Amino acid sequence: MPHDSLLAEVRQAAETGRISSTAQKNIRAWLTEPRYGEYAAEVGRLIEAGQWQTLDDVFWTVIPFGTGGRRGRMYPVGSNAINDRTIGESAQGLADYVKSTWASFSETGDSQVSEKLDHELSCAIAYDTRHRSEHFARLCAEIMVASGFHVYFLQGYRSTPELSFCVRFKRASCGIMVTASHNPPSDNAVKAYWSTGGQLLPPHDKGVIERVMAVEAIERTPFETALADGRVDICQDEVDPAYIAAVVSLSTPGPRDLKVVYSPLHGVGASAVMPVLEQAGFKNVELFSLHAKPDGDFPNVPGHVSNPENAEVFDSIIAHASHSGLDLAVATDPDCDRIGCAAPITPANGSQWATLNGNQIGALLADYVLETRKAAGTLTPAHYIVQTLVTTQFTRRIGDSYGVRTYGDLLVGFKWIAGVIDDVGPETFVYGTEESHGYMAGTHGRDKDGPVAAMLLCELAAKLKSQGKTLHQKLDDLFWQHGVHLERTVSVQMPGSEGMLRMQEVMTKFRTDPPREFAGSRVVCVRNYFDSAVTIFPDGGQKSLDGPVGDLVILDLALDGNYVAVRPSGTEPKIKLYMFAYEPPEQLANLDDAKEMLDDRLKAMEAAMRAFAGV
Repeated sequence: MPHDSLLAEVRQAAETGRISSTAQKNIRAWLTEPRYGEYAAEVGRLIEAGQWQTLDDVFWTVIPFGTGGRRGRMYPVGSNAINDRTIGESAQGLADYVKSTWASFSETGDSQVSEKLDHELSCAIAYDTRHRSEHFARLCAEIMVASGFHVYFLQGYRSTPELSFCVRFKRASCGIMVTASHNPPSDNAVKAYWSTGGQLLPPHDKGVIERVMAVEAIERTPFETALADGRVDICQDEVDPAYIAAVVSLSTPGPRDLKVVYSPLHGVGASAVMPVLEQAGFKNVELFSLHAKPDGDFPNVPGHVSNPENAEVFDSIIAHASHSGLDLAVATDPDCDRIGCAAPITPANGSQWATLNGNQIGALLADYVLETRKAAGTLTPAHYIVQTLVTTQFTRRIGDSYGVRTYGDLLVGFKWIAGVIDDVGPETFVYGTEESHGYMAGTHGRDKDGPVAAMLLCELAAKLKSQGKTLHQKLDDLFWQHGVHLERTVSVQMPGSEGMLRMQEVMTKFRTDPPREFAGSRVVCVRNYFDSAVTIFPDGGQKSLDGPVGDLVILDLALDGNYVAVRPSGTEPKIKLYMFAYEPPEQLANLDDAKEMLDDRLKAMEAAMRAFAGV
């Protein structure tokens, strides 16, 4: 079909409502602008075939950077898809920004630049087991080399925390991790890292985005050429043992009599978790065979979604562990930065097993790390832990009991936790946690670290086993000490352009017309982080909110310590609803009764959230 005819077809499709006006604009650009020349034929084929729904899906917007980078569904063409062009723009934009700022930042000692840097511009790159991950990683390497960067390339499937470590270990200017974390098999992504080993923070995040959106030409040097002339350094043989040693250095001597089954959920985790646990002294660790094979389709995971936040991924692991008389089941997501676990409720033979949610694991690890540091005499009031605004206050109360500071006024995303470490100082950092199963200890990296969390969790479980207890029983002990904390998180999918509009409507409703009563409890204030405002009820007066700015609303209820929150996901087309229920320790008489009461409260909170949001 002639070029003008294709444009006429696109215009008619927009006029008849088969595609959005934004899709029309982006399709026109991909058909007419030289920078998209190599993709025009494929776009034309889709137009000729009348694939208007597909065209609208992949062109209705420009895929954004969120809390975890640029992430989405893979498709050969489209501004709203992961493909060679959008990945290439991401790498080129990162290269352009780093080059434009590097001299001034490295000379002035910017707080987000490592103290000691490589002598030249450099970039560390790694990738996970997803489809086309290696292809995209090589593409990024070719672009970085063409832009004058030396590339440190981790060949073979490697974890996100190892990439974060590699950036710091090789003193690189920046880093790129090709992964879509726990998203479905259709997705992929790039995460961009600064020289700290942390994901991009202000002003660098906006600076990179501006450069990405301005990319015209994408220059590439063939990977094999760059490898042959030394501009690509295949370095996993050096980095692997250094990373594992850094993790194991955080280990604490103690009991190691623990029978563990570990699942990488078809991801990269076996490359890191297994050697870490072995070197930390755990000799009875079984790799769960059903999930052992690296496979981007995640074939043996329910729904093909390898997310350890989802309890159902543990069904087959628990069945095996219970039958085999094991003590602990651990799983990590495809890029091995998040962790989940399941354990017997009691030590009795034949005990029922149950998973622990992200807040519960985070609280258990916080108590373990702080208790260990206190016992070693290395904990002072100057030490601190870090969490986000949607993470349970259970962790903060545990920190308070040990006399350490808690930094918790942070938006969602581990990059903000990493930023606190560099702003406050790594010397007194102890532990960081977020509700979505991300945990960090040590300062060898600046991102959540599945291998670290797995090792600490095994140490805690082994210690408890030696005392005749399980993780669930330890959690109950902490409930008695700090009060019962129960939480629930609900994700509501809202895909496409219609979903984006719906998310905006829901968030606007919570900000501008919030409920005065919620699940039988009065709303006492609304924390609107988007507009930096707090609304106080019953008079409805407002005051400024001293905190981060982001698309998050928290409703505090009259019941002390009980609240709900809502925010759009920064990495997936969904809105997230958070419910927090709390009963203080002085009001506890029967733990089971308190849990049942709070569970009913959470159900009422969820029903009220869904009704108000219309979801």
